[in-house]
Amino acid sequence: MTLRISLRDGEKVVINGAVIRASRRTDLAIESKVTILRGREIMSPAEANTPARALYFHTMMAYLDPEGIEEHHRRIIDTLGSVTRLAPCGTGRAAVASFAERAASADYYRALGDCRTLMRIEHDALAQVAEEAA
Repeated sequence: MTLRISLRDGEKVVINGAVIRASRRTDLAIESKVTILRGREIMSPAEANTPARALYFHTMMAYLDPEGIEEHHRRIIDTLGSVTRLAPCGTGRAAVASFAERAASADYYRALGDCRTLMRIEHDALAQVAEEAA
């Protein structure tokens, strides 16, 4: 099965750990199994400044860096406890459970989707706390 990706001029993609930047509009056809993240899915260490964002970052690293998997797993487990406390709603609990199942089966790409759900929940909760404090 072929994966087709269209990149805009200057957009980045990581394929098997290599950062590729399009120099103009580019279409790629990926015909083998690879680890791939588009630019908007890539997070820098500096952006991992909340528990849910840190969970996303460590999961992303587990996906992109199989050689460092033991360290990434340790960090995922350490961070997951904090995220669980910040996601007490039903949607949050379901996302944590789905994340844990996917991470345990090394389905990191789909686990990143659960992290995005958790980041939205966390963002909303932090916004509500800031609003109440104001």
